[in-house]
Amino acid sequence: MAEQDRLEAFLRSDRFIELLPRLYGDGYDAQKQVSRFSKLLSAHRETSSTGVTAQTGLFSTAGRSELAGNHTDHNLGKVIAATINLDTIAVATPVCEPVATLVSEGFPPVTVDLRDTSFRKEERGTTDALVRGIAAGFLQRGLKIGGFVANTSTSVLKGSGLSSSAAIEVLVATLFNNLYNRDILEPIDLAMLGKFAENNYFGKPSGLMDQIACGQGGVVGIDFAHPEHPTITPISCNFRELGYDLLVVDTGGNHADLTPDYAAIPQEMRSVAACFDRDVLRDVPFGLFMDSLAAVRQHVQNDRAILRAYHYLSENERVDKMLSALQNRDMRTYLGLVNESGDSSFKFLQNLYSTSVAREQGLPVALAMTERFLEGAGACRVHGGGFAGTIQVYTPIERTQDYIDYMEGVFGEGSVTVLAIRNLPTTRLD
Repeated sequence: MAEQDRLEAFLRSDRFIELLPRLYGDGYDAQKQVSRFSKLLSAHRETSSTGVTAQTGLFSTAGRSELAGNHTDHNLGKVIAATINLDTIAVATPVCEPVATLVSEGFPPVTVDLRDTSFRKEERGTTDALVRGIAAGFLQRGLKIGGFVANTSTSVLKGSGLSSSAAIEVLVATLFNNLYNRDILEPIDLAMLGKFAENNYFGKPSGLMDQIACGQGGVVGIDFAHPEHPTITPISCNFRELGYDLLVVDTGGNHADLTPDYAAIPQEMRSVAACFDRDVLRDVPFGLFMDSLAAVRQHVQNDRAILRAYHYLSENERVDKMLSALQNRDMRTYLGLVNESGDSSFKFLQNLYSTSVAREQGLPVALAMTERFLEGAGACRVHGGGFAGTIQVYTPIERTQDYIDYMEGVFGEGSVTVLAIRNLPTTRLD
């Protein structure tokens, strides 16, 4: 009980309260966050065989919002991403048994025996695969792993393009890093471990942007030209100070398996790169691509692949311009480029709906409504992987509530979420 009292006292302390604006933005609800952690702490006391000990810690890993660079990271492109105020929190205790247990609110417990970190085909697509894969990644780096019991709760909206899966990955890596390796790894390393597990154990061909943004904190430009050592450029940015709210609108999405839609994008982009004897589009000059269109069409026999390559090459150039605009606090230029990015995703990348379920087009409906509402005073684009899910919107602060009412009239109460930038990396809080 003494150790639970220690953590309860921390949650009531000035030290915790001072963390809140860096975690949740200026509009945080202190009592709500204290209650979240306190409730999870009580659940952990009941779950863990050891109860709350001196090694028990409070952890937080955020979701992310992609600001620019739609589907460019998997061809070693450029992106801008933001760590956001929606997070997955955990209360975790190390245990002697080599077993990792995750007890997440609303989901069955996940239990992984860490004595075997080899890939298991039957675990593909499960949280078990992510835990096992991250553990394997630690061992490959010559680092320690060990058992733990962790209770988690998340405010990262599942299926929203805010990277709930990447948040879990980075959180699990953070637990191994803190509980067994004295925080030796930086957020970029934790991100790479998450990507390793997602690609090789979970079975999803993701890039690295989601994990970096979930772990890093703040707004960052990321250049993947050297994938083992991506260049990260932090940007000091508060959209509200510049007169705008950043929002996402959840259009509901469909229940089809969209993995083939996602996987086709990097495959098709690389098929174009292969015309130039390159593995990825990053190594293909834009001018050479445009000058070679006739030959590329003849070779690839896939116009969608060519359009997706065009999106990639133009989006890479756009990211540089958007970075410069943010650094100069030039929102007019930045928002114009956000709209350009959205147009490119719709027309050229073609990830606004799945051709397998063509009658479900919630994203285009939401964009049409948003453009009519904003009348040029703001911006909107597809958010995240696309094909279903969410759009991203910038509204003038004074029009935000009207916009929420307008969109929720069609997509339902709670479908619009106002985001804030989180300035802390994935971390142990106590």
